[in-house]
Amino acid sequence: MDQLLNDFSPGLFFMQAIILLILIVLMRKFAWKPILESLQTREDGIKNALDSAEKARLEMQNLQADNKKLLNEARAEREAMLKEAREMKDKMIESAKTEAETQANSIIEQAHAAIESEKKAAIAELKSHVAGLSIEIAEKVLREELSDNSKQQKLVDSLIGEATLN
Repeated sequence: MDQLLNDFSPGLFFMQAIILLILIVLMRKFAWKPILESLQTREDGIKNALDSAEKARLEMQNLQADNKKLLNEARAEREAMLKEAREMKDKMIESAKTEAETQANSIIEQAHAAIESEKKAAIAELKSHVAGLSIEIAEKVLREELSDNSKQQKLVDSLIGEATLN
């Protein structure tokens, strides 16, 4: 350290101080402004990039909210369509049941009517057949009874006795 103090020259010191000041002024005038301008440009670019990123983030949030809204609307619409389809299915089933029941009742009524008409026809045929048989039997009995004159006379007398005259 002593050697530094012995080698110290005030003239050299002032000369170096003046050169340093001139260098600082030159640097300030020619180098400092471009450096500060480039730093300012870079800072503005970073700020713009951050603003763009924030806008993009907000836009993305809006898009996500819109997507959720659209998704919810689509789900609601799907549920409404499914509900409507179920209601239509139930109505169609109910309509088919009602129609089938109506047709079944109609067929049953027709069957009852057909059975009744067949029954009446069978009864009429049976009556006709029984009447024919009765006439045949009566005819045979009368032939047998009326073949003898004394039997004929007895029958006429009994019929006259039963008949009352007014």
